[in-house]
Amino acid sequence: MAKTKELSKDVRDKIVDLHKAGMGYNTIAKQLGEKVTTVGAIIRKWKKHKITVNLPWPGDPCKISPRGVAMIAMIMRTVRNQPRTTREDLVNYLKAAGTIVTKKTIGNTLRREGLKSCSARKVPLLKKAHIHARLKFANEHLNDSEDNWVKVLWSDETKMELFGINSTHRIWRRRNAAYDPKNTIPTVKHGGGNIMLWGCFSAKGTGQLHRIKRDDGRAMYRQILGENLLPSVRALKMGRGWVFQHDNDPKHTAKATKEWLKKKHIKVLEWPSQSPDLNPIENLWKDLKVRVAKRQPRNLNDLEKICKEEWDKIPPKMCANLVANYKKRPTSVIANKGFATKY
Repeated sequence: MAKTKELSKDVRDKIVDLHKAGMGYNTIAKQLGEKVTTVGAIIRKWKKHKITVNLPWPGDPCKISPRGVAMIAMIMRTVRNQPRTTREDLVNYLKAAGTIVTKKTIGNTLRREGLKSCSARKVPLLKKAHIHARLKFANEHLNDSEDNWVKVLWSDETKMELFGINSTHRIWRRRNAAYDPKNTIPTVKHGGGNIMLWGCFSAKGTGQLHRIKRDDGRAMYRQILGENLLPSVRALKMGRGWVFQHDNDPKHTAKATKEWLKKKHIKVLEWPSQSPDLNPIENLWKDLKVRVAKRQPRNLNDLEKICKEEWDKIPPKMCANLVANYKKRPTSVIANKGFATKY
């Protein structure tokens, strides 16, 4: 039988962090794409020895020349501190240090050390205040029951592009380390050939989808809520005690908006800024964009029409599953120490 590929230390540490956050063996294995037996073995070793690295093996160690060891150490130190370093950069660094190697040798060395070239994930730019707020939210709501999340009406705005794709950057990283802060690219919203949409959903299905045709700021947002929020609540039969979720966009936190919500007796979920990974509607946006792209809209009006048609086709079961599995989101934020996570 072929030898099983060993997990990197980063993955082992991630398993332990998720376990500390209260996640079970099966859930950890499913989230990281590993075997349950592997997850259990790593956690048992950590409980017994308080380490995740391999224990020493008997016998003589592998003999590598001092020059080779120094080269590998230099390469690993460089890509650990600067994951965007290219193979050509490494060739030049080593050449300046008196060692001549090829890009192929660099690539083989990095792969042997458990790294691979990947596209850097794009995530919101997080400052210390954002990280603190995200951890606070995650800890406060970690043990909330599913019944609490069923009462939430989730909302957000998104940009639907008619053409074009976002640029990518290659980085060197270990498996399952895509959302380490060093391996991601912060993004901000920008314009283009697109339309802006506001939408909402609950565990019972999707609510209304509204095209934002002109950005008049805070007054525009209140108009969107007036035309779409309560009708969605009624259509989804939210009942009493429902809670409205929206992010901390200045239009959402404006005094006039807060007063409007208070006047309508709408309870708002306190929300940490820069946290799309905590909002399950992001998964619906992703699904919607895939559906719309398959239909190849011809112009912006066609794009709007197709978006609304496909939004209505999203199955209620998908919405229910996103809400039922919500606990994974605060758990992952805690495990990643407040930084961006996969959603």
